[in-house]
Amino acid sequence: MSLLDRLERLEALDPKSMRGLLQSFPAQVAGAAQVVKTLSLRVPSEIGHVVVAGMGGSAIGGDVIRAATSETLRAPMIVCRDYRLPGFVDSSTLVFASSYSGNTEETLSAYEQARTAGASIICLTSGGKLAALASSAGYPVILLPSGLPPRAALGYSAVMLLGALRALHLVPDTEVPLRETVEVLRRRVDLYVPESPESMNPAKKLARSLHRRLVAIYASSAVLEPAAVRWRGQIEENAKSLAFHHLVPEMNHNELVGWEFPMPLLQRIAVVFLRDKGDHPQVQRRFDLTRNMVGRRTGIVHDVWSEGDSLLARIFSVICLGDFVSFYMACLNQVDPTPVPVIETLKKQLSTPG
Repeated sequence: MSLLDRLERLEALDPKSMRGLLQSFPAQVAGAAQVVKTLSLRVPSEIGHVVVAGMGGSAIGGDVIRAATSETLRAPMIVCRDYRLPGFVDSSTLVFASSYSGNTEETLSAYEQARTAGASIICLTSGGKLAALASSAGYPVILLPSGLPPRAALGYSAVMLLGALRALHLVPDTEVPLRETVEVLRRRVDLYVPESPESMNPAKKLARSLHRRLVAIYASSAVLEPAAVRWRGQIEENAKSLAFHHLVPEMNHNELVGWEFPMPLLQRIAVVFLRDKGDHPQVQRRFDLTRNMVGRRTGIVHDVWSEGDSLLARIFSVICLGDFVSFYMACLNQVDPTPVPVIETLKKQLSTPG
């Protein structure tokens, strides 16, 4: 029997139940969608720009919503992963300070800069210093359920952000895409759960193919860029395995040339193309041609197609598969997917005066 079909072994490798958190993804989205229906927000001035300031699992929700609202958002949005905000931030800017723990030092720094610049601020957090500072200063705080690894709270953080944009009339009604997203995620999760045998489970099959390989993830810059970022991060945090990503068409102008040397390493790379029906026709052709070119260097190439009509459903459908793939890769690596001790070690070292 395959290791990935031995449920008792998966439970032993996963004592904090990352598998359960992944299975709760549709419920997270559905629950958050109900909460934001009654969300009421006001900001003191007209919004000219939106900035989501966050790191890691607290930033990826901003990437998802930026892409999912690209056709409807009434103000430009960027995601800032840094201590410093862009120089354009002023009183016409809405800054979402996103830190699941509330203690992320980069986000706290960005929060202070936003306050000094006179920006409108809304905080997304489960508590910590950020919640305390924002509450005392009178800024809105959208509280997320606590006790999760930040990367496992994506359903809450993304939908709460989307709900805040809707409450401020920056995007149109979100009920239809959210309903579709929940339905798509439920179907996907049913395919990927541990109880589904490897012979019928796309996530287990893909994890088996990627096991013990460096994973290259390619997506289009138009729709699935956040999914590529998420796939890379989840493989790295859950499976403790290195991955990288790039975007089409940009990678056709640089990285494609790099598929020459060193040949022994290229043969140990597995490639995943994240595909979407909405990609530009020339991008679709580029994917097909690039697939043929890199396929000559590595024998492991996979196409993953999105599902759904709305941008949100399509992005989340691909993210859902990547999350489960990273979990099964962790099991094949014989590691607990939840802890990230090297990150905690780095945080402790940074907190010590240099």
